[in-house]
Amino acid sequence: MSEDIALPLFGHKAPQEKFLKAMDGGRLHHAWIIEGPSGIGKSRFALRLAAMLLGAQPAADSDRAGASASDPVMQKVLSSGHPDLKHVQRAVGDNGKLKQDIAVDQIRELNQFFSLKPALGGWRIGILDSLDEMNANGRNAVLKTLEEPPPRAMLFLISHATVPVLATIRSRCQSLRLTSLRKEETLAALRAQQVESPEQVADLVAGRPGRVEALTGQKVLAASHAARSFLKALPKPADAVLSTTIQAAAEDQASFGVFAEELLGWVSSKAEESPAWADVWFQLHNIVASQRNLHMTPVQAASKLVSTLQTGAGKV
Repeated sequence: MSEDIALPLFGHKAPQEKFLKAMDGGRLHHAWIIEGPSGIGKSRFALRLAAMLLGAQPAADSDRAGASASDPVMQKVLSSGHPDLKHVQRAVGDNGKLKQDIAVDQIRELNQFFSLKPALGGWRIGILDSLDEMNANGRNAVLKTLEEPPPRAMLFLISHATVPVLATIRSRCQSLRLTSLRKEETLAALRAQQVESPEQVADLVAGRPGRVEALTGQKVLAASHAARSFLKALPKPADAVLSTTIQAAAEDQASFGVFAEELLGWVSSKAEESPAWADVWFQLHNIVASQRNLHMTPVQAASKLVSTLQTGAGKV
């Protein structure tokens, strides 16, 4: 069935049903936060819903947001050529690399986009990908659209949960929480990507098939393994473990990102068991946010994460 669908859905049926139920009941909010770990298909999820709202027809009755690649609306969405859809992501800088943040000017362009009437007479839809990659000025700028939403406008805000969502933003949105995929869903996604040895890779990505490329480099793998070794050694890891952990996490920005995500995910699961871990989770999030906004080096940020988690584990 998925071969006939341009953007097949792997998992996430419950949040899609929540959105469809709101739509069917005439209770569609103007802004939705799609949140969850990176690599689980949040952007795909948003694009599917956007295409459906813009008029793409389902290829099967079992998936109302699953249009085929031959659908005229879906073709425009996939080619970034639909006049009523604006997908905002980090831009490429003059050096050919992605900029660190989504620029505030991009958010102002999004606000301008929403000030116009729909070109095709339907919805005007924006996808902000992601809140984690915006600085304070950008987050403040997006509040303009959230506070004064025009009619027939929809904004999807993607959050990887590495930076806390501002209360002023969250209070103006509905949330759709997506979780890591189950093993069979992960395998289906990896096979659709034609990944070699999907069984082995499925254990590596741990329910996040979109992270295949990022998790296959040697430095990133070392950072991931170091994080898991450190977590197993808590609350009193040996000095050698601490040294190896920080060194692996500080190799480069990609290594630090994977390292931080391992720690955040582990603490998040602990917080579900014991509320005392919630404060540790918040402290770690603040460090990750500071690393981005204050331009701390990976070694500085990794050291802070390790120290904070070690202290928190000793108290909980």
